[in-house]
Amino acid sequence: MSKYGILSILILILIMNVQATDTEIGGIDLVLEIRISGNINIEKSLIESLIAFEVGDLLQDDKVSKTIKDLYQLGVFKDIFIETKRLDQGLIVDIMIDEFSVIQDFSFFGNDKLKDKKLEEVITLQQGTYWSPFLQTNIEKKIKNEYRQKGYHLAEIVFQVEEIAEKKVDLTIVIEEGSKIVIKTVRIHGNKEVPDKKLLGKMKTKKAGLFRSGKFDKEKFDEDLVRVVEYYNKNGYVDARIISWDKQIEDDRFAIDIYLYEGNSYKFGDVIVSGNKRFTKKVIKSRFTFKDNETFNLEKFNQQLGNVAALYYEDGFIYSSFDHELEKYGESINIRLHITENTRARIRKIFIKGNRKTKEKVIRRHLSISPGDYYQQSKLKRTLSNIYNMGFFEPDLYPEPSNPINSNGDIDITLHMNDRVSGSANGGVALNSQEGLVGQLAITHNNLLGNSWQAGIKWEFGGKTQNFSLNFTNPYFLNTSTLAGFDIYHTTKEWDTYKVRTNGGSLRIGHPLGFLNYSKLIGGYSLYSKKYSILEGEEDEASDNLIELDEKGWQFTSAIFFTFSRDSRDNIFFPTTGSQFTIYNELAGGPLQGDFSYFKQIAQISWYTKTLWELALKTKWRFGYVTGYNGQDVPPDERFYLGGTGADGLRGFPDRSVGPVDGGLREIIFSAEYGAPLAGDQVVALLFFDAGDSYNTLRNFNFWKMKKGTGVGIRIRSPFGLIGFDYAYNLEDRTWEPHFQFGTTF
Repeated sequence: MSKYGILSILILILIMNVQATDTEIGGIDLVLEIRISGNINIEKSLIESLIAFEVGDLLQDDKVSKTIKDLYQLGVFKDIFIETKRLDQGLIVDIMIDEFSVIQDFSFFGNDKLKDKKLEEVITLQQGTYWSPFLQTNIEKKIKNEYRQKGYHLAEIVFQVEEIAEKKVDLTIVIEEGSKIVIKTVRIHGNKEVPDKKLLGKMKTKKAGLFRSGKFDKEKFDEDLVRVVEYYNKNGYVDARIISWDKQIEDDRFAIDIYLYEGNSYKFGDVIVSGNKRFTKKVIKSRFTFKDNETFNLEKFNQQLGNVAALYYEDGFIYSSFDHELEKYGESINIRLHITENTRARIRKIFIKGNRKTKEKVIRRHLSISPGDYYQQSKLKRTLSNIYNMGFFEPDLYPEPSNPINSNGDIDITLHMNDRVSGSANGGVALNSQEGLVGQLAITHNNLLGNSWQAGIKWEFGGKTQNFSLNFTNPYFLNTSTLAGFDIYHTTKEWDTYKVRTNGGSLRIGHPLGFLNYSKLIGGYSLYSKKYSILEGEEDEASDNLIELDEKGWQFTSAIFFTFSRDSRDNIFFPTTGSQFTIYNELAGGPLQGDFSYFKQIAQISWYTKTLWELALKTKWRFGYVTGYNGQDVPPDERFYLGGTGADGLRGFPDRSVGPVDGGLREIIFSAEYGAPLAGDQVVALLFFDAGDSYNTLRNFNFWKMKKGTGVGIRIRSPFGLIGFDYAYNLEDRTWEPHFQFGTTF
């Protein structure tokens, strides 16, 4: 045979082998058909969507495994089988499933202490849910936990499952509640120096008694164990710890055993500081105020270590770390404090978000910290307070520092805020303790066009009052820090013996005082005409001054006024720190012309102090002085009449009832309020005490004879302004007096 014949035979054999290999692969492992069986409640299309292979694919083990895994993850199948039937041309794949039964209905039996509705809320079970071992375990756990909260720690759950159709069941949850298990005793082991009574007093977990349920609450008990250790740590036992605890049933009640290790008690030793560069060791050690031989108090130490951290953070060292080690030396503990100062952070940029109405330039005027400044926590806190005190934003404003933006550790800060409603148009009728029934129509806005402009038109009307006013204030006149504004008004006011009508207006201008934080000076000029009229039938009660004014008819008042104020309150709606000082001076007549000549001065100062929890104490002193000159008397409506609420309020007394009948030329008022926030700073309850009096001369002043009242009240900040109610007890006459308040007071 020639060499060409042999080569032809070899090629033929090779081709046949290749064809045989192709036939074996395609004919044996090729998926020819996929058949699904066993599904009753599950749609076939859902199962098909989770099959990882298709007809025409080569069947691979990893795709079979994935199919089984994905189907099981549905949580509705009890078993899944995949079998193959081999044909000459390929494979027929059978996917056989066994579904969990569907719950057609469910009910409870044996539950007396917990109603069906409560149990349904606990287990969140619904008709149509697939009944599985996992679901059974979960339901049992939830029900038992709920019973434990009620003190039934022996409750047992039995599930009765009745098949009512193929793969559909009714479920009855049978509850054996058992008896309530209370605490019989709590025993402490390992305490040598601290008696059981002292430790048990620190725990909220108590044995059952006349006024105690004795219920065992695991979460509360865990907190008790922490309290016990904290008590030891406060008293020098820095090594104290809970070793273990045990709970068992004795005589159908719980007996709890706590095993602890006391260790020894130590005194405060020395503080050894290292790593400091920014502050001297003397400055740092001054933050630790330990006395000689003082028992080591871990809580106090941590607080004072926080003071050291605050010292650094306030100076921009926000990346500083404070590693400390407690070294026992005899009966004392020395503190080795190593400070790693790291870099000092500056603020690169300040972003403002959430101000949909208020212009950004208005907000930036209230920033106490600026780009380029070193980070200072106190200035950032004051910035948030300033912005909130504008009254334009919800209480949820907060700062968001960025991660370091460069190798120097500088950061950006984003101030997040949310606009609140700044304007209102309202009308209605209100009951006022001074005026009786008063109607009002008003349109006001304290952030007009987002520029912080305040504007308002108001009409008040009632049996004794007719007031119309128009006002406008621009706190940033010509984009400066100068305030400018005006008022126009027409009022009619009726008092006990006379009525006064006023027409006029005023201009004012003001500016912050740069040399004194939180302060400003406002000056202005007023020009208005007045007419006094004695009420019919009151002629015999009118003073000579009032009779003379009634005869003169319309008269003019020309006056200048100056107000100095300083306001460092942290929150104008419910202050907890800071103070507010105001002194008002008014000069009428004289060189200003006009028909009235008098000088009036009012000084008021309030202090605010945070006490326990969120409670805050406010104390206020108010002093008033007015005198005529050029031989003229002070107009009756410029005198001081104390009582009721308002600027010259003295709760417990009717309006204008305290002081000389014709009004006093001097006033002194003291007030103390103890406030509790019920809904943030929007609803505040308070206790109060007021004392004060009005005189024509300070020679008549007697601190011990000041009129006094005390009582309770509430303040509500609404979109229409402040709404207040006080119920006061008059300590002079032993009577109660209600007071209503609308709007703000000075």
